[in-house]
Amino acid sequence: MQRALSLNNSPAPSVPLRFMFSTPLFVLLAALLLLWTGPMAFVSRWTPQALALTHLFTLGALAHAMAGAMMQILPVATNIHILAPRLTATVVHIGLGLGTLALVAAFLVGTPWLYHVAVALLTIALLWLPTAVVGGWWRHRKNASKGSVEILAGVRFALVALLVTLVIGASLAGQLGASVTPNRVFTDLHAAWGLLGWIGLLVIAMSFQLIPMFQVTELYPKTITRWLTPTIIVLLLAHTFTVMGWGSADLDIIVQMLLIVAYLVFAGETFYLIWTRKRPEPDATTLFWRTAMICLAACAPVWLAQQLTGTDMSVTLAVLFIVGFAWSAVNGMLYKIVPFLTWFHCQRGLQVALPFIPKVKQMIPDQKAKQQFVVHLLAVLLLIAASLQVPYTARAGALVLLVSAAWLLMHMLHALRLLVSTKRKIRETLGQAAQS
Repeated sequence: MQRALSLNNSPAPSVPLRFMFSTPLFVLLAALLLLWTGPMAFVSRWTPQALALTHLFTLGALAHAMAGAMMQILPVATNIHILAPRLTATVVHIGLGLGTLALVAAFLVGTPWLYHVAVALLTIALLWLPTAVVGGWWRHRKNASKGSVEILAGVRFALVALLVTLVIGASLAGQLGASVTPNRVFTDLHAAWGLLGWIGLLVIAMSFQLIPMFQVTELYPKTITRWLTPTIIVLLLAHTFTVMGWGSADLDIIVQMLLIVAYLVFAGETFYLIWTRKRPEPDATTLFWRTAMICLAACAPVWLAQQLTGTDMSVTLAVLFIVGFAWSAVNGMLYKIVPFLTWFHCQRGLQVALPFIPKVKQMIPDQKAKQQFVVHLLAVLLLIAASLQVPYTARAGALVLLVSAAWLLMHMLHALRLLVSTKRKIRETLGQAAQS
C-alpha cells in the first residue's frame, strides 16, 4: 500500500465520475426489473430474468465502479497513468453501458441480433480497458511507486480474469444468438472467472490501498498483499482444468474449498482491520464494509450446505456475493471516493485559500450516508430471504433496493452540485479580484 498519494496525477473529474454516477443507475434498473418480475427471478439462475438481473449488477453497476476506481486510483496511488484517459473513459463508458443494456434486452426478449450487438460493444469496451491500463503500466513502469507492487499485481491478475470472462461470455452470447444452448461447464466457468476473478480480485487489490487510507487502519500483512491474489488466480486455473475433465470431481471440491479459504482470509483480515481501526466511531463506509465482509464469509456455510445436502443454493450464493459483498463494498467506497474527488477538484489549482470552499464531510454528510446504509442493509436481507423462497420478499426487496439506490444517487448528485456551484463561485471571486 502506498501511503503517500500523488494527487496532482488525478485525471479530469469527468474521467472517473461518469462511471461512478452510472453505477447507482444500473442498480435502479435492476430494482425496477426485479419489481416487475418478482419471485420468478429467484427460481433459478438460468431464467432470463435472473440472467438479466445478474448482468445489470455485474456489468452495469460493478464493472462501471471498477473501471472508474482504476482510472482514478492507479495514477494517484501507483503513479501509473492509463493511456489517453479521456478517450479511454469515453469509449469504455459508452461501450460498457450500451453493451450491458443490449445484453439485458437480449436475455429478456430473446432477439438474436441483440446478442451480437451486445458482444460487439462489450468486446470493444472490455478489451480497450485492459489495453489502456497495461499500456500505461508498460510506459510508466519505471516510475511506479515503490509501495504499489502488490496493488499493481492484483490489478493485473484481475484484468487477466476479465479477459477470460470476456472470451467465455462472448462465446456463450454468440451461442445464444445462434439459438444454441450453451454448455453448462462454460457458464459455470464464466461465473467463476467473473465473480471470483475479475470482481473479487479487483476489490481485493483496491482494498489494499483504500481500506488503510480511508478507514485509517493498519496495513494489510505483507503475506496477504503478496500472495493472496496470485493464489486465487492459480486456484481458478486449477478449477478450470478440473471441470474441463483434466482432474477428478473430488479434486475440484478441494480446489473450491481452497478458494473459499482464500476469500475467508481476506474477509477475516479486512473485518479485523476495520474493527480495530484508529477511529473507534464507525462511519458509513465502515458499516458498508462490515456488511460486505460478513456476506462474503457467509458464502462459505451456504456453499458447504449445498455440498452436504445436494440442494442447489447458487441463487443465494449469487445474492450474497454480488449484492451483499461486492455491491456493499462499492456503495461504501462511493461515499469516500466521490466526496473526496469533488472536494479535491473544488480547490485544485487554487493559489489562495478561499473561505467558502466546502470541506470533504460537507460533500456528503456521514449521517445521511448512514441512513442510506440502513435501507441498503434491509434490501440485502430481503433479497437473501427471497433467494430462499420466503414469500413476499422478492418485490419488497426490489422496492427497498430501489429506494436505497435512488438515495445513494441523490447524495452523489448533491456532491456534484456543490462542485459545480463552488467552481462557479471561485470564477466569480477571482474575476472580481482581478478587476479590483
